[in-house]
Formats: sequence, C-alpha cells, structure tokens
Amino acid sequence: MKLFRNRTRTVFVLMVAGVVATLLAACDQMLWNNPYPAHDEGKNILYNVFTERPKHLDPVQSYSANEIQFTAQIYQPPLQYHYLKRPFTLIPYTAVAMPIVTYYDYDGYPLPDDTEVDEIAYTQYEISIKPAIFYQPHPAFAKNDRNEFLFHQLDDDALASVYQLSDFPETDTRELTAHDYVYQIKRLAHPGLHSPIYGLMADYIVGLRDFAGVLRDALNGERGSAAFLDLNAYPLEGVEVVDDYTYRIKINKKYPQFIYWLAMPFFAPIPWEADKFYSQKGLIEKNISLDWYPVGTGPYMLTENNPNLRMVLEKNPNFYGEFYPDEGMPEDYISGLLADAGKPIPFIDKIVYSREREGIPRWNKFLQGYYDSSGIGSDSFDQAVQLVGQGEATVTEAMTKQGIRLETTVAVSTFYIGFNMLDSVVGGGVTDESRNAARKLRQAISIAVDYEEFISIFANGRGLPAHGPIAPGVPGHRYGEAGMNSVVYDWVNGAPQRKSIQVARYLLAEAGYPNGIDRKTGAPLVLYFDVTARSTEDRSMLDWMRKQFQKLNIQLVVRSTDYNRFQDKIRKGNAQIFEWGWHADYPDPENFLFLLYGPQRKAGNTSGSASNNAANYNNPEYNHLFEQMKDMDNGPARQAIIDQMVDVLRYDAPWLWGYHPKEYGLYHEWYKNIKPNRISNNNVKYFQIDAGLREQKRREWNKPVLWPVGLGVIIVMISLFPAIATYRRYEGSKGIQRLQQGSS
Repeated sequence: MKLFRNRTRTVFVLMVAGVVATLLAACDQMLWNNPYPAHDEGKNILYNVFTERPKHLDPVQSYSANEIQFTAQIYQPPLQYHYLKRPFTLIPYTAVAMPIVTYYDYDGYPLPDDTEVDEIAYTQYEISIKPAIFYQPHPAFAKNDRNEFLFHQLDDDALASVYQLSDFPETDTRELTAHDYVYQIKRLAHPGLHSPIYGLMADYIVGLRDFAGVLRDALNGERGSAAFLDLNAYPLEGVEVVDDYTYRIKINKKYPQFIYWLAMPFFAPIPWEADKFYSQKGLIEKNISLDWYPVGTGPYMLTENNPNLRMVLEKNPNFYGEFYPDEGMPEDYISGLLADAGKPIPFIDKIVYSREREGIPRWNKFLQGYYDSSGIGSDSFDQAVQLVGQGEATVTEAMTKQGIRLETTVAVSTFYIGFNMLDSVVGGGVTDESRNAARKLRQAISIAVDYEEFISIFANGRGLPAHGPIAPGVPGHRYGEAGMNSVVYDWVNGAPQRKSIQVARYLLAEAGYPNGIDRKTGAPLVLYFDVTARSTEDRSMLDWMRKQFQKLNIQLVVRSTDYNRFQDKIRKGNAQIFEWGWHADYPDPENFLFLLYGPQRKAGNTSGSASNNAANYNNPEYNHLFEQMKDMDNGPARQAIIDQMVDVLRYDAPWLWGYHPKEYGLYHEWYKNIKPNRISNNNVKYFQIDAGLREQKRREWNKPVLWPVGLGVIIVMISLFPAIATYRRYEGSKGIQRLQQGSS
C-alpha cells in the first residue's frame, strides 16, 4: 500500500510539472501585452500614432498638420519636394516635368523671363501630367455592362445595407486626367466648401472670385438646394484644359510662390465621379463623404477611419512607377540613405495609426517596440537624450542598447511673443514721441526676456534663439554675425551674446518708465499677456515669463482663456501682448515676412485678403519693401531687400523674436530611410521596416515573468494533494467495507 501511494505521488508531481512546463512553453510563444492582432505579427506594417482626430480629409478644406499626415499619402498634386535634397527642392510628382512658366503683357503677348514685374499682366503655368496613373479602387467608378454608374443614384433599398465605404460590393478605377486637376481648382471657389485658401487664391487665379459668384448664383437659382453642382458645366477663365494630359493656370501679374502651392493637396486631383457619388443625401447622412473617405492616386489609400481609436492606410494596388531617389546630399551616402536608390516605392504595405491622448502610454509602447518611432516629451527627455561635446545631442546608453537612434532637424517654424501695435502702451499712439517711447519699451523687453534660458529650461535645449522672423533653411535667413539682431545682442568671441539688463533698463527709462514706474503718473507699469495656457507646465512657463518682466520691475498680468476666445481677441485687436507661432507652408521668405505686412493685419481688416499679421504692425517703409520683394525671384537683389526689411523689424521690435524649435525624433533600428522635414509631408512611401527584426526585439523586450505563475500553479496543485490522498483513503476504506460485506 505504501508503494502504491509513493507511485501515485510521483505520477501526480510529474503531471503537475508537465502541466506547468506546457503552460510556460505556450506563454513563451506569445506576447501577452501585444496591442495588435496576432495575425499581423511579422508583417510589413508601420505603427504610428496620432493625438488629435482629423476634421477634414477633403483636400479642398484640409489645412492642419494632423490631417496632412494622411492626405499627403493619398493625394498627388503635380509637384512634390525631393526627399533628400537641401535646401528644399521642388520636383515633378504626377507632372512630366516642371511647369512651363510664361509671362504675358497687357496685350496678351509673351514676355522674356527678366521682364520687370510692373510690365507683367499675368503669368501662365502649363502643366503636363504622366499617362497611365490610376485612382485607387472605389465604388464611385464602378459601372455595369451598359457603361452606367452602379452607385450614383442610390435608393433607400440600396442604402439599407451600407454603413461604410467597404460595404459596396464593387469597385473600379480610371486613369487620371488633366480634367481632374481643373475640377479641384474650381472646387476652391465652391461656396459650400469654405476652402481656407480661397481668399488668397482669389487674389491670384484669374477669374476665381467671379467664378465663386457664378457658383453661388447656381446654387441659389434653378438648382435650388441640390447637393451636387457639376463644376464641369461652368468654365473658369483662369484655368484651361489643353488635352487629357495638359492644363494651364493663369495668375494675375507675377506670383513666384504659386509654384509651391502646386505641391500641396489643395491642388491635387479630384474626380467628378467621386464628387457626384458623395453628394447623395443618403451617404451624407451616414457620414460617407470625401472628408471621411478620400479618393486619390497616391501610394496609399485609407481603408479604416475610426478617428477615436485607429486609422489605417494600405498600399494602393493601382500605384506604380515611382522610385526611391538616386541622389541626395553628401552625408546621405555616408548614412545609408541611398541604399535603396532606384527601387520602386512604397516599401511599406500598411500603416496603422493608433490614437494616443496621453504621453506616458505612448512612450511605454515605443520602448516595448509597439510604436516604431516617438517624439520626446519633457518627462522622458532625460531618459532618452544626453548632451555631449559642444552641446551635441545623442541618445542615452539605455537607448543605445535598444538600438534606438536620434534624428534632429530645425523646424521651418518660429514661436514668438507679439506686441499689439494698436495698443497705446506697447504700440504707441499717433505722435512720434509716443511711438518712439513704445519702441524703446519693446526693445527693453526684448533684451530682458532671455530666450536662451527659456530654451534650456522648457524646451530641453531643443531650439535656436530667433534673430528675426525667417526660419533657418529658408532662403533669406542669415547665419553668423550677418544674421545677428544687433538691437538685442552683441557679437562676442565669435558668437552672439545678449546685451546686459542694464542696457534694457536704460532703454526703459528713455521710454518714460524708470525702474518700471510711469514717469507721468508715478504708477507701476502693468502689462497684460494673453495666452491659451492651462497645464501645470504652462503655469511654470508663465511664472518664468513674469520673472523676466520683473527684471525691469514691470508687472506682467497673465490673462488665460480658451482658444476660441483668444482668437477672437486677436482678431479684434483687444490683446496687448500675446504668444503665437507660425509653421511655413512653403520654403520662401515671403511666407514669414508677410506675417508683418500692414495690409494683412488682423484687426479691422476689411479687404477680404488673408490676415495673418496678428501684431497689427503697419510700417510704410516695411510695406513698400515687402511689395518689392514678394514677387522677386531668389537672388542677391532679393536678399538685399530682405536684409533691409529684417533690419526695420529688429529696430521696431513688434515681436519678441522667440525661437525656432528643433524637432527630436527617436527611431528603432528596424525603421530605415528616415530624413525628417516638415515641408515635405508625403514621406511614408520612402520608409522601410525590417519586420523580422522588430518581431525578434519585441519578444526579447516583452518576455513575461512566468516563474511566479508556475510557482503558484505548483503550490496550488501540491496543496490539493492531501485532499486527494484523504479522498483516496476514504474511497479505499469504502472499497474494503464493500469487500467485507460481500464476503459475509
């Protein structure tokens, strides 16, 4: 009997060990914390994040950074930026070659390229596109055997089973034509679409403003409230289709910056079939629209749109004929960015964008390998980045061990603090004396607010102090001593050094506020700072800003409000001092210098043109120089005028020039072909993912700690052994009793 019990115990222990070993082996084959479906493991997928849901994916309306990360992959304007060349260089995208630009006089005769601007009546851009470019599969193109569109006149029965675009049983495609580009340009003037660039383009594209009136009359007239307005039926003077692959655009006078717009989704093609398809009331009610489901010819198409959770781009099966660049900058050869030269793109099959509202979960998933790249928040900066040598940034040892690398670039952006030039204190009044006093006040504050310290404390060193409005990397930006703001800095030992606070105090006294006291009233000088800040970190920044003004014994009162109210105050000119920023639409100095052009001031602007001059600065000398500069081609003559303009701005100091941010990005070693920039947005097609290496690293970094689980199972099962033994003894005694009863 004892031998039997020992054998039972041995078998039981072996069974327990087998069960635990099986469980451990099974667990080792899976990642418990993997947020993605198991069937996607090892696939050629890029995993990215987005924080704010996109509002518009229709290229006629979309104008936000959180939208263009999608639209730039889907739509193809005629031009794009070379991925590797710097400075930023435009190249053909769907166009066969760069547009043919011709100037014409007022009698319609062509002019030579070096003609004076005043002699040019209009400019013509002739664009020829490549043949055999096809749209993504889409139900708007589907036809029956009689060549009739299947889904352009949907009734209630047909709509009953449709909840998303993928519910349509058939799709088709067609070739891209010049008509599609012209159709989209006409959409800029559609009264129901409210394109954010309509006002600007109406100033330049010949007849666009009148065309908007024609469309408005058409909508209000015979067509009544019809949702679809066939723009093919309405000619636009400034746009002409030459043939199926060529079209022309006429621009009033000369506007050299127009060519940059031809690289933006605003000028990407839209097929009339899609416009017609999406105009159906039943689809609009189900939120099936161009804003939700784009239709493009680009390398990717949107296959899932759940903006509160996830958005998915997949390779457009009809896209082909584009190849990775075969030339770049000298450093690109060294860094391996030309290893894929000449290969067909895109490389990645699918991009999954997950919405992450909080920074900590996003950062942790990146470290676990579930996101392929990451920005760096203030909380994680010290964990990720260290400064070596002459302040050069590199990743920490822990990041290096994980194969994570750092890529940096100076953004084509500027963050500044503006003075409202309509305010009697900081802007001055109607007399020369009051304006001179206000200028010296602004100059004094410009010296006192130490942006070098700000960048160090609040941006972790990720920025360059600004000496004017134009960002580095843009023509017109000056480097070194030639680019120094001599009102705020001195050149000392080969570098700019901020003037002493004593200089600022002297200027403040000359402005009529010795030691921060108004000489006329004897009252302390109080200034008001309008912001949209709300977070704890923002409060720290505001405390720092108060201390900067306190150096001059100026009391700074912060007025924090929501963004809509803040915008309203700026628009009405009710703010005194405010924070603002600008990211360039295109790499031209005009795109920064127009922010201080008098006719574009925000307050009281009734011209109908763009109004981005939030400081309401209006200097006749600057305005005259701007009007000379804006239509010139880049070169020494234009640079000389830009230098004069920047000198005027530095002296007048309508902004605290702030800083140009540096963008830091972390990338896993399996993520390749990365060269960051914020001007070119259609870059995903160039990226490479080594999915096998990623899967290997994920398993290394996310191994579950299983021994506590195994130990727990063993303890539980062993604790059951006495009960099992008791039960066996009980069963054994019952068996003996039955045998005894049977024998009796």
